Amino acid sequence: HVLHKMLEGRVEGYRVVDYDPRWEYFPFALPVFYRNKKAALIHATPDQGFFFHRAGIPLVVTVHHLVLDSFMRRYSSPLQRIHYSTDLRLLTSLTVRKATAVNAVSQFSANMVRDELNYKGPVRVIYNGINTNRFTPGDGKAIKGPVRVLFAGNNSLRKGANLLPDIAAKLAPGIEIVYTSGLRGGFSLPCRSNLKNLGRLAFDEMPDLYRSADILLFPTVREGFGLAAAEAMACGLPVVATDCSALPELIDEGKGGYLCPVGDVADFAEKINFLAENPGLRHEMGQYNRAKVEEKFTLDRMIKQYRELFEEVLSR
Repeated sequence: HVLHKMLEGRVEGYRVVDYDPRWEYFPFALPVFYRNKKAALIHATPDQGFFFHRAGIPLVVTVHHLVLDSFMRRYSSPLQRIHYSTDLRLLTSLTVRKATAVNAVSQFSANMVRDELNYKGPVRVIYNGINTNRFTPGDGKAIKGPVRVLFAGNNSLRKGANLLPDIAAKLAPGIEIVYTSGLRGGFSLPCRSNLKNLGRLAFDEMPDLYRSADILLFPTVREGFGLAAAEAMACGLPVVATDCSALPELIDEGKGGYLCPVGDVADFAEKINFLAENPGLRHEMGQYNRAKVEEKFTLDRMIKQYRELFEEVLSR
C-alpha cells in the first residue's frame, strides 16, 4: 500500500482506492469500492486483482511477494497453510491470467510467478523505490553507548523474529538488539538485557530509527523485495540478512553486509560481533549500500519505470 501510494501524485491520473483491510475477508464485496469510478487502467495486486478486473479495461498486476510454495509451510500457521493452498492460490492464478501485464518487485518474485503459477507470459521486474531524500545517512558522528543492532518488521516466523533471543544470547558485551513490533504486531519475545522492544513506529519515524542504528539485522525467510533492507541501506547501514529469496539482489556479500543461511543463529551472531568490532568496515559497507540504492533502487527510477509500463499497456 505504501508503495502504491508513492505513485499517487507522481503518475498523472493515478489514484489509490482505499478500503478497510477487514474487507479482504469478503473479497467478493471488494468491487463496491470501484463502482462508479472511471479508469483507463487498473493496477492491482494478485490476491485481489481478479475482483477489480473489468472488460475492456487493461489490468496491470504487481507481484510484491508470493507464499504459495511448499517451503513456506513450515513458517505458516495451520490456517495460513489452508489459505495459501486453496483460495489464495486460486485467486492469484485467476488474477495473473486476467492481467494485461504482470510485473514483479524482484527477479526472485518474477521467477516465483513463472514456477509456482505456471505463468507463461512475460514478467517485467520493477524494483521498489526508496525516497533517497528522506532515507539518508546520519551525520557520521559516533553515538555513545552500545552498538545498536536494529530489527524492523513484524514479530513473525516469516520475518525471523523468533531467532532474536537466541542471537542476542550469543552477542558480545556492548551490543544490543532493538526491535519494532511492526504494523501487524505478532508474538511476544522474552526479556533480555540486550533485547529491547521499541513498539510500533509510524512510517515517518523510520528514517530517524535507521540513523540511530549501527547495523540492520534481517533474518527473514521470505522477501519479495526487502523494503526494510533497502531503506536501511539508503541510510548508510550495513545489513546482516538471510541468504534467501530477493535479498541477494539487494545485499552484496562482503561489500554491503553479510548473507547467512536460513535460521543460522550462530552465523548471524558471528557476523554482528565482527561488524561491532570494526566501525570502519561498518562505515565502508554503509557507503557502498547508499551508492547501490542511488544506482538501482531510487523512487524516481521506480516511478519512471511504472510510467513506461502504464503508457506501453495503454498504447496497445
